[in-house]
Amino acid sequence: MEDVLDVYERPYDAKYPVVCMDEKPYQLLGDARTSLPMKPGSDKKVDSEYKRNGTCSIFGFIEPLGGWHHVSVREQRTATDWAEEIKFLVDCYPEAEKIVLVMDNLNTHKVASLYKRYNPEEARRIKNKLEIHYTPKHGSWLDIAEIELNMMTRQCLNRRIDNIDTLRKELSAWETEKCEERKKVNWHFTTKDARVKLVSLYPKFG
Repeated sequence: MEDVLDVYERPYDAKYPVVCMDEKPYQLLGDARTSLPMKPGSDKKVDSEYKRNGTCSIFGFIEPLGGWHHVSVREQRTATDWAEEIKFLVDCYPEAEKIVLVMDNLNTHKVASLYKRYNPEEARRIKNKLEIHYTPKHGSWLDIAEIELNMMTRQCLNRRIDNIDTLRKELSAWETEKCEERKKVNWHFTTKDARVKLVSLYPKFG
């Protein structure tokens, strides 16, 4: 926990940008019956019954101090999908010495996934651009990208979306708006705070 909190206390450095990533499943849902459109004096009426159109995965990245945001949609959540997303991230920061990457310890979030997808030379190139910090078990709330995806869900995905193309368009519009606004995150919870407010998580001596 303190490892991630210490990362968040670092000052902004364009050569060592801190980027958080997370992913979440998304259920594509369609209406079982045609909705009744809104009309004067009456709201739109949507039937409670729905059709399941499969699932997909949403990947999210945020640079808290730089205001860069990115979301993408993939049909699956595999080691290859993660590796391709990380290559995209690395290629977005050609001038950076290292990208300080914060994420949870999911089984696909490993350097080995890069070697599953790319030849050794390319996998090593990507790996060498990363300084990885994992959130602790049961500590995913420390990942700012998880918070961002939850906020995005409330703002952008508060209705049924039945296909990936529409989902991608919605998320692309949301991403564009956030990047244009350069929305940054001012993280206040520090290691000092953790040692007081989360003292029960620390071992006791004496």
